[in-house]
Amino acid sequence: MIVAPAFSTVPRARLSGLPTDRECPVAHLVGICGSGMKALAEMLSGLGWTISGSDLQPPPDSLELLGRKGFQVHRGHAQEFVPGDADLLIYSPAIAAFNPERVRAEHLGIPQWSFNELLGELMKTRVGVSIAGTHGKSTTTAMVASVLRDAGLSPSAVIGAELVSSGVSGWAGAGQLFVVESCEYQKNFLTLSPTHAVLTGIEADHFDCFHNLIETREAFAEFASRLPSHGHLIIRGDCESTRVAAASSHAQIETFSLRDCSDWWAADLRPTSEGLHFRVFYGDRFFTEVSLRVPGRHNVLNAIAAVAMCHHLGVSASAVREGLSEFRGTKRRFEVLGTWHGVTLIDDYAHHPTAVKATLQTAREQFLGRRLLCAFQPHQESRTRALLDDFSESFGAADEVFLAPIFTAREEGSATAEKTNAELAELIASRGQAVRLLPSLDRLMDELDDAARLGDVLITMGAGDINRIQHELTRRLQRHSATR
Repeated sequence: MIVAPAFSTVPRARLSGLPTDRECPVAHLVGICGSGMKALAEMLSGLGWTISGSDLQPPPDSLELLGRKGFQVHRGHAQEFVPGDADLLIYSPAIAAFNPERVRAEHLGIPQWSFNELLGELMKTRVGVSIAGTHGKSTTTAMVASVLRDAGLSPSAVIGAELVSSGVSGWAGAGQLFVVESCEYQKNFLTLSPTHAVLTGIEADHFDCFHNLIETREAFAEFASRLPSHGHLIIRGDCESTRVAAASSHAQIETFSLRDCSDWWAADLRPTSEGLHFRVFYGDRFFTEVSLRVPGRHNVLNAIAAVAMCHHLGVSASAVREGLSEFRGTKRRFEVLGTWHGVTLIDDYAHHPTAVKATLQTAREQFLGRRLLCAFQPHQESRTRALLDDFSESFGAADEVFLAPIFTAREEGSATAEKTNAELAELIASRGQAVRLLPSLDRLMDELDDAARLGDVLITMGAGDINRIQHELTRRLQRHSATR
């Protein structure tokens, strides 16, 4: 395997819009513990930038991790957190203009760029590789970036989830390739100028900015239309909405799926102790075989997309095979956290019905014959309300569902959210499925502590803060062990 150049060879970054010629610019990131912001901080640090930041409610493990990287990170927001010598303040989409640190930057005359604006600026001087779509963005981005790095192409990367193997989600490489997880929310991916892109599939989502599937598809169509004619666009071949959106692109389009009607496809899927083994075909020609160390047919699809993109970026079939065989997945994507007294604990980010269903089906296949408990925290009332019927059908593989309160990110109106969640619980129960509607995450911990039995598999699921209960639950399981 080719060894990528060391990060010490990475040239320093100077952006055209940055009013400084310092060798090591200083940046302050407001909302630094968000998945994308953390990845950006890691990349900028690799480029030689000095990084500080703040976050309203930073997870303890994130504070510790960022501290080890040499970043000065503050809990909460205050004007005094902004370094007086900062060249740039970068803010996440959740940070409003009246945030005290943004107000302080305005007073000091420090330029302010959003997370997406800075990504767009960084991509201008690189060959951008965007991974977009409703599902699988983080994993596919991580697969592509990891394979490229292992193959010696030394890409830069900004990924919306940490790699299990290294704990990093962003890095600066010496090469020209820049692999970025590209989100459609509020059309943020339109700030980017990629040469190549993957569309993993399109479904209705983000109902606080897209009213329906048509509007969502139109945003993706505009994104696809911006690719140059010499670029490559890899799309989910069995998704009609993706094919419609891709029709606006001038790039060279190829499809992928699990069926031989696509340009890239897989066959002979066989489960292994860690994941799946399968063969990848390019048209009617065998390309390579892959042994994934992450489970689920949805991850086979992610891997096929990664194979196709890496091939077009110059990676050999053997290097693709080796790179994917070393890929250990990303955190909060079917992440097995351990086993305490016979209860296997898994954490997953799924928050859309399609992802929930795929994750639970994967668990059912991986843990045959074992009782499957799902603790689910819906993410946003608008999404839960719009997809109520789909959500109610997505838990079929679980033996019991524990429904936590809706995480109303970017939304207001808790009373309405409670009503929507109660309706979801009723619909799940109407399908003959055991469900418990819980008033708080604290109560959820009590219920799970009481319900979990020897041999169970427990999945905590959602894009909010439900993953914080895993630490408390394992502590309680250990306490019970000492008293039984």
